[in-house]
Amino acid sequence: MVFLPIADSNPRVWIRYHYVTAALVAACALVFLVEAAMGEEGVVYASYRLGLIPAVLWGGRELSPDLYLVPAPLTLLTSTFLHGGWFHLIGNMLFLWTFGDNIEDSMGHRRFVLFYLLCGALSGLTHAALAAGSPVPTIGASGAVAGVLGAYLVLHPRVRVWGLFLIPFPLRFPSYMVLGGWIAMEVLNAVFFADPKTDTVAVWAHIGGFAAGAGLIRFFKFDHVPLFDRSPEGMPTIRGLTLPSWRRGPWGKGDDR
Repeated sequence: MVFLPIADSNPRVWIRYHYVTAALVAACALVFLVEAAMGEEGVVYASYRLGLIPAVLWGGRELSPDLYLVPAPLTLLTSTFLHGGWFHLIGNMLFLWTFGDNIEDSMGHRRFVLFYLLCGALSGLTHAALAAGSPVPTIGASGAVAGVLGAYLVLHPRVRVWGLFLIPFPLRFPSYMVLGGWIAMEVLNAVFFADPKTDTVAVWAHIGGFAAGAGLIRFFKFDHVPLFDRSPEGMPTIRGLTLPSWRRGPWGKGDDR
């Protein structure tokens, strides 16, 4: 399913600004610009030095000394900041920017950092477990971003999302259709078509990240944040937007944890 998100009708409630989401997008863009400046050979070189290589992670192979930069377990994180091309980067960052702010809003800045990195690591472990002997480096934020999408589906299944789908004009769909349809296609692709040992797209990393995000969100979100678009009891509602009693508006004083 080719769907490019543009925006959602889901304002932030608990934080003033999504600093971590913005910082992650900026970090991925900056790293890619450095990669691009090195040329094609530099991108490949960076992928072997910082990308996730299942065979190296499990100890089946070793990198040559000139390629070794960080311990293999750390590549579960470093690989999420590398991308193989502009479309790879832009696609991931569009999804992160559109959906990440509300997940950051649900748990605060510090928790979101840990949540994002944990989803990225678990997605990498999923791929590495199913392609244990692969010497091919895996890069990209797709698994971590998939964790954000899984969390969003659990928190906001009914929110409408604007995006481009098949035609060059924005359309609006409920998030359960966009995100549920995406993960359904990923599962079908993984079960019937994908081979994690040879495919260039780590489909199982997407599934692992999505499952991690959907499962972890209830442990990371603030207690007052409801699941499945439910309204918290005992909180006032202003123009259909449920706000905490201490909040004075979208730019009022709040908890920027």
